Amino acid sequence: MNDKPRSILPQECVSNKKAPKSDYRLSYLSTNERTPFVELYLTSVVSAWIPELVCFPLDLMKTRMHIQGEKANKAYATMKHTGTLRTALNIIRNEGLFHLYGGLSAMFFRHSMFTGMKMYFYDTLRDALIIKDRDGKPKLTFLRSAFAGMFSGGLANFISSPADLVKVQMQMESSRRSLGQEPRVKNVVQALRYFYTTGGIRGLWKGTVPNALRASLVTLGDISVYDLSKRKMMVLLDMPDDRRIQFMGAMIAGFACAVLSTPMDVVKSRIMNQPVAPSGKGVHYSGTIDCFKKLVQKEGVFAMYKGFFPYWLRIGPWTLIFWTTFEQIRRWRGDEAY
Repeated sequence: MNDKPRSILPQECVSNKKAPKSDYRLSYLSTNERTPFVELYLTSVVSAWIPELVCFPLDLMKTRMHIQGEKANKAYATMKHTGTLRTALNIIRNEGLFHLYGGLSAMFFRHSMFTGMKMYFYDTLRDALIIKDRDGKPKLTFLRSAFAGMFSGGLANFISSPADLVKVQMQMESSRRSLGQEPRVKNVVQALRYFYTTGGIRGLWKGTVPNALRASLVTLGDISVYDLSKRKMMVLLDMPDDRRIQFMGAMIAGFACAVLSTPMDVVKSRIMNQPVAPSGKGVHYSGTIDCFKKLVQKEGVFAMYKGFFPYWLRIGPWTLIFWTTFEQIRRWRGDEAY
């Protein structure tokens, strides 16, 4: 991969020393050189694993809240709607404290594929989509950044969708058993074999459409919004690309990510968790549109935002820890801010 500069901006724009405001107005992008593939990939994966050690229980609760009260599934239709705290207490009381981390290995497996790829795809597209403004300075518009984010997230998720399927199923496994249902999956390898045996190659990509759409919206929020809001705040606040700017950019990105992606996240959880008929088709939903229709018709419009609070509680800190870790690893390696 060519290590060509991403822009021709002066070094002062990314240093920790105060620079004239006019320099910050040039900060459409950071001045770091293209990061080699392996370094970018490993940095992204490690940076994604670390926040999961803190935030994974909230993702588990979010998934459980997506499923509770599901009218299309008799096993879950009678489950009471509970809030974040009550859901956590029920898991601890009925399944045990350690089940708050049920499916963590599947989440690590997912990040080892999805996060590394989406960061590489975005980094490559971002570089390709830079244009010049009237003064000849390099610039990345919102629409171009949004396209890069959505395309990168959707493509990376399409490739890694089986890992997300395993994660959802493992998160729901102990709940299934507490309802007296047959055990389904035990670990990542066994789960992949199970889905392949019951549905073939197609079965491994069950729920890919809502999953890829959700990933597109997530990446739009957690990468594109972070990237651009960070540059805008450098101009508005007359500050360099330091930890304060990165913190504010991550907080904005986390909220945007939750608002944009929660409805598709609910649909993804429903489709991925549903049982499969001998024909390989889903028992309750024929596809994304069918799931949306049944969700709204039977449970109301606000059902699309089931689990929003734990999702936001998770994605906000997750985004903050991810970007803080990512930027610090780069700094430790001598790279400039992303």
